[in-house]
Order: sequence, then C-alpha cells, then structure tokens
Amino acid sequence: MRLPEAEVTAELRTLRARIPQLTGTLVASADGLLIAQDLPGSVEPSGMAAVTATGLSLAHRIAQTAHGGAFHEVVIRGVDGYVVIYAAGPTASLTVLAGPAVNVGRLHLESRPTARAIAAHLAGPRTTNHRT
Repeated sequence: MRLPEAEVTAELRTLRARIPQLTGTLVASADGLLIAQDLPGSVEPSGMAAVTATGLSLAHRIAQTAHGGAFHEVVIRGVDGYVVIYAAGPTASLTVLAGPAVNVGRLHLESRPTARAIAAHLAGPRTTNHRT
C-alpha cells in the first residue's frame, strides 16, 4: 500500500465540505496506523486510528461469522452523534464522526464513494501489460 497523504487528505476535506454536520474524519490502515486525518482537537488521531482498527477487525469478524461475507461499514450511534467506519479497500478504513442531527442517508451517500476513492488512491496507479 502506498501512502498518498495529499490525495487522501483532499478527499477528507471535500467530504467535510459536503456534509456540514461532520465533526471529523480519519483514514487508518487495517493495523491501526494513521494515514490521514481531519479531526477536532479533542480527538487524539493516533489513538482514534488504533481504536478504529480494533472496531474494523471486530466488524470483519462479525460479518464473516453472521453472513460469510466481507465487511462494508459499521454505524455506531451515541448520545452525542455518530461514528461510521467504512472499508476503504482491503487494507484501510475511513472513519467519519458526525453530530446527532446528521442525515444518515446523506452521510452514506457521500461517504461510500469517498471510501472507494480513498481505496483507489491507496492502491496506486494500475499498470497494464502492453505487447509491442
């Protein structure tokens, strides 16, 4: 996995601009390493990346055990808002923090394509074999 931090950070900023109720975003590797973040000062980025990796691992296990399929996303609703973790390819995740008034449908509508775009950035350019 290559680390195009500038492209990933731009995706996070675009997502926050599209959904005003977002309070933070984070991209972490599956093993909990911070890749990019746009979090409020009250959230420690490395700690959140580690916790996200733990949640991601648990969500993968639950999805596999319950349905035998791959994990796509998990929604956590708390008193003060939402935490949503989206798979961003096989090696990373996008975590989105939102206030309690967020439209969850819109959150998914905007965040799912962002997670796919981040996965593409992390995968790097595709190469093809050309025969001459």
